[in-house]
Amino acid sequence: MGLRKSIRHWKANAFAWMLLLPSLIFLFLFTFYPMAKTIRLSLYQADLATPVPIFIGLDNYINLLDDTIFWKVMSNNLWFALGTVPTSMALALLMATFANKALRGTNFLRTAFFYPTLIPMIAAANVWLFIYTPQYGLLSRVMKSVSLSDINWLGSPQYVMWAMIFMIVWKEAGYFMIFYLAGLQNISPDLYEAAQVDGVGRWTVFRKITFPLLMPTTLFVTIVALTNSFKLVDHLVIMTKGGPNNASNLLLYYIYETAFSFWDQGIASTLTTVMIAVLLLFAVLNFFGLDKKIHYH
Repeated sequence: MGLRKSIRHWKANAFAWMLLLPSLIFLFLFTFYPMAKTIRLSLYQADLATPVPIFIGLDNYINLLDDTIFWKVMSNNLWFALGTVPTSMALALLMATFANKALRGTNFLRTAFFYPTLIPMIAAANVWLFIYTPQYGLLSRVMKSVSLSDINWLGSPQYVMWAMIFMIVWKEAGYFMIFYLAGLQNISPDLYEAAQVDGVGRWTVFRKITFPLLMPTTLFVTIVALTNSFKLVDHLVIMTKGGPNNASNLLLYYIYETAFSFWDQGIASTLTTVMIAVLLLFAVLNFFGLDKKIHYH
């Protein structure tokens, strides 16, 4: 009897692994194998001066410590993440709460909030390039109409990052809204009815019921938003190319420049490894930090 149960258990596990096998193969070929190759190449000097890569150990990582552009780019990316992640998540939650109410035109509101997500990043970058253009751009004309001085948003080191953050929040908030909207619709209406009967205020309901029950969604959205803040660079190609003076340069764009403009595959692999390590660190901190405060239901 025990043998039959063991065989049945083995067959069930084997069937499950067979179902997972195609995904595991793709995961290995397109994720783990490239990561391993990148980490290995980061230990080599591989540029135009060395057609055959030369093993140099950790020298590439040591050289990064003296690279002022690298530290500038890392600082930019941290500020970019700090500006986009909390803002886009807060705006997404606000839009989801508003769109979840049973009002006339709810479908139109949801479509309007989500619409920027459907626009390809290259197209959105061109639209915002026109908006930010000095003298002729939409924002410039609006500022002139209210007697404000014109600002070169993309050509000024102190304003360009704010311009990029505003555009990405506009682009990303609708995407995160969908997850929050799904989370809100999974919360039982009985909880709100009970709170209403007890005369609990709206802010207390949100703080004590809605937000705690949305924590699983918040954890997921936080990780996605942090990842996006390091991988969204298409707009830089169109709008600033990392300028002026690297004021808007981000880590992934710096990797692209190093690999395909300067053809230094070794340093590019080192930068990629650093980016992977940073994203893994963020994921671990989120899982071990936020996960303890999550109420699964």
